[in-house]
Amino acid sequence: MRPAYVLNLRWDVLAWNAAADKVFAFSSVPTERRNFLWLLFTASSMRALLDPWEDQALQILSSFRRDFVRAAKDPDIGALVKDLEKIDTDFRTWWRQQDIHGPCQGIRNFQIDGIGQVVFDHTSLTIDVDRDLRLVYYAAKEGQVQSRHFERWLTTSSGNAIGV
Repeated sequence: MRPAYVLNLRWDVLAWNAAADKVFAFSSVPTERRNFLWLLFTASSMRALLDPWEDQALQILSSFRRDFVRAAKDPDIGALVKDLEKIDTDFRTWWRQQDIHGPCQGIRNFQIDGIGQVVFDHTSLTIDVDRDLRLVYYAAKEGQVQSRHFERWLTTSSGNAIGV
């Protein structure tokens, strides 16, 4: 099983599989705060997961800018940005710089408790153009010891790594 979830244009997490829930704990987040960008900048667990956080957060924010431009007149997406500007210094600084830091595809590095850094191939696929829905998918890099540990970790009922 590979971690996967569905986002809308505002980056609300609408659906996810069990692997994504184990990695990101979406089901433990109240529905009104189950937004990937919100979690990226406000959840300490997300800062610990993405390694290095700053580099990946900048890339993710660049990708969000694309969607923000497409939905700039949507009051919900504007409210999300205003709330994040009030709450997080990094977000406020980076949002105002308006730098582009490359595409939000390719490689993601996650720091998984009990395993260490796991490298993932990462991609985003449009699954419904009319409703602006996107499937985000992660696959641990094949042939790496940490990836094998991650695959076993996904199948355990606890969050603890096995065989490390």
